[in-house]
Amino acid sequence: MKFKRKKTEINFLDKLSTKHESESFDGKISILIPCYNEEKTIEKCVKSCLNQTLNPDEIIVVNDGSTDGTKSILDKFGDRITAINLEKNTGNKSLAQEEGLKFVSGDVFITTDADTVLDYRFIENIVKNFKNPDTVAAGGYVVSTKHNWVTACRELDYIIGQNFHKVAQSYINCLFVIPGCAGAFRTEVFKKNITFDHDTLTEDLDFTYKFNKRGFKIHYEKNAKVFTQDPADVSSYINQMRRWYAGGWQNLSKHISIFNRSNNALELSLIYVEGFVFAMLMYVLPIINIRFYLLLAGIFLIYSTVLGIVGALMRRRIDLFLYSPMYIFLFYINAFVFMSEFVKEILKKEKNLIWFKPARRNI
Repeated sequence: MKFKRKKTEINFLDKLSTKHESESFDGKISILIPCYNEEKTIEKCVKSCLNQTLNPDEIIVVNDGSTDGTKSILDKFGDRITAINLEKNTGNKSLAQEEGLKFVSGDVFITTDADTVLDYRFIENIVKNFKNPDTVAAGGYVVSTKHNWVTACRELDYIIGQNFHKVAQSYINCLFVIPGCAGAFRTEVFKKNITFDHDTLTEDLDFTYKFNKRGFKIHYEKNAKVFTQDPADVSSYINQMRRWYAGGWQNLSKHISIFNRSNNALELSLIYVEGFVFAMLMYVLPIINIRFYLLLAGIFLIYSTVLGIVGALMRRRIDLFLYSPMYIFLFYINAFVFMSEFVKEILKKEKNLIWFKPARRNI
């Protein structure tokens, strides 16, 4: 199935730019979307894939045994997409992706999630990196859609991680996470070198580690944006962080040989060793020296306020500033979950492979 390139209406999430045609990539482009009970979000997700300055050649949606109205929504798109309807839910996103990959015929395939909307220039911006024959994968830029204080604090996390940490990682060629909702891969290289092992909770991290161990070039593309839903209540947030951190420790243990490269060893030590020490100090320091702790807490409050101001200016969202004092609360949650998953996954070896799916909101 081949789509003609044409001008389409501007994405409702970004109305400030004018669309234009692009010939940045001549190969065939596929999009792969796994979904399960996504009736609230899947329509907008697929429409955003169709509404691109550089249209895809095929859109493959794996309906992973949905029991809601997902299938009927997918049926409305007719032959504009390829819908693969699995009879039973696999219970694991990577299993659905593995099934969908069998139908991918593009030179480059893009992965996204059913709760995610692509910026209308996402494909154009992400695939231009594959004009370099050495690039085997590229990761885009994730924006958390506005909802409440929890999602605002998550967006502050994204701003730090993507505008500072990932930029630094890309300079030393050790980008460790290609977002599952904003990734692109050279299909031939992926199928030849990557297997779906289904033995971790974070398949995107697993893929990225495998590429890094082989020394492949991974590009970080800040201009390739997606808008995704994040958990909007503390309970759902904790569950998601448990999955992320458990998957992080699982992949670190699985790919321990990745430390053989000096750049990888440096970056991973900063993430995990320094991260663990800092997380532990957040809970131990008030017992050891309360005055010093209060001083650091005050400094952190100033830091989060400045971050809120920067975020508000970058995103044109005043809520990022107003909710910035709450950032320390989620920071403590992150620290506790980070340590508790270390105990479970590394010390006790209680491997958790239960996939958590948060409640969706209409988009």
